[in-house]
Amino acid sequence: MERIGFKEIPREMIGKLMELEQYINNSTIEMQVLELMRLRVAQLNGCAYCIDMHYKELIHLGETNQRLSLLMVWEESRDFTEKEKAVLHFTEKLTKLNGKPIGDEDYKVIEKHFKKKEIAMLTMGIAQINTWTRLMKTFQIEAGNYQVNK
Repeated sequence: MERIGFKEIPREMIGKLMELEQYINNSTIEMQVLELMRLRVAQLNGCAYCIDMHYKELIHLGETNQRLSLLMVWEESRDFTEKEKAVLHFTEKLTKLNGKPIGDEDYKVIEKHFKKKEIAMLTMGIAQINTWTRLMKTFQIEAGNYQVNK
């Protein structure tokens, strides 16, 4: 049962979060890469609502079932590009901070594939989906009803 439904969340709050979401989506980072990152954060944080949403968004973008089923074990898979693996590595480091700074070796992984502006955008995108997962888990928004805007 939902603790706080979407209609009960302050409109201004959702509006500001959606503005930031659009800003990130309009960056030079491919939507497929952003959605893979978002789905991985949702998996790491155990957010059923966000997993449902980003799984459906990736299917809509043409993602394969093979890659979706292997996302949880991306490090072992040959199905992801080096660039995607760099994003997933960076995503996991930023999502599971454990009170530690991001090490130079972890930063160098992402730096090989992205310019500084894009790294800043990825960092904001990772922070943003972590915010969404925390809201959805706190509010207990029901999973399964998300529909992709076509």
